[in-house]
Amino acid sequence: MASIQRQGSSGSDSDPRYANVDERKRKRMISNRESARRSRMKKQKQMEDLVNEINHLESANAMLKQNIDSSVQRYVEMESANNILRAQAMELTDRLRSLNSVLQIWAEISGINVEIPEIPDPLMKPWQLPCPMQPLVASADMLQD
Repeated sequence: MASIQRQGSSGSDSDPRYANVDERKRKRMISNRESARRSRMKKQKQMEDLVNEINHLESANAMLKQNIDSSVQRYVEMESANNILRAQAMELTDRLRSLNSVLQIWAEISGINVEIPEIPDPLMKPWQLPCPMQPLVASADMLQD
């Protein structure tokens, strides 16, 4: 029985009809191996590209987070400074009203006509400056860290 199997498996070696089929199988096997090797290499390259893209995106994400944190910190600082300036503006407005009322009383007592301008409420119309004649001085350093 073993000789029958052997003859069946090696029978194609001696038969010229099967020699061409075996050669095609061998070529197909070589072609399949090469194709599989190319597929593995392509998959490995894709993985390397994806890893590189992940690293690049993580780096960009870290930079964006750092920029956001820095911007938030500057915003908080500006908001704090703005609140201080609003409080100072309110205090100065109250002082000016007090001084204007003293000036008005003095004008009534002395009989001298004094023109006392109306004091705008800085919180009602913050875009209107109370003293538009004075230039605003600003520098780039004010916006830096």
